[in-house]
Amino acid sequence: MEDSVKTDKAPKQSFFKGVKAEFKKIAWPTRNEIVKQSIAVVCVSVVTGVIIAVIDFLFQYGIDFLTTL
Repeated sequence: MEDSVKTDKAPKQSFFKGVKAEFKKIAWPTRNEIVKQSIAVVCVSVVTGVIIAVIDFLFQYGIDFLTTL
């Protein structure tokens, strides 16, 4: 009654050989590139946080002003 389809699985050795081959293709960044990109991410995060804080302050000030009318 059961229709089982038998699939041929690749041997585990060939899988790991494929993984090893793919890892050799990766272009890893240099230490200098990583430092520059990390600094850029931190700077953009700080600037975005400041912008959000200023917008939040302006909205809070506007809501306080409207509620005291």
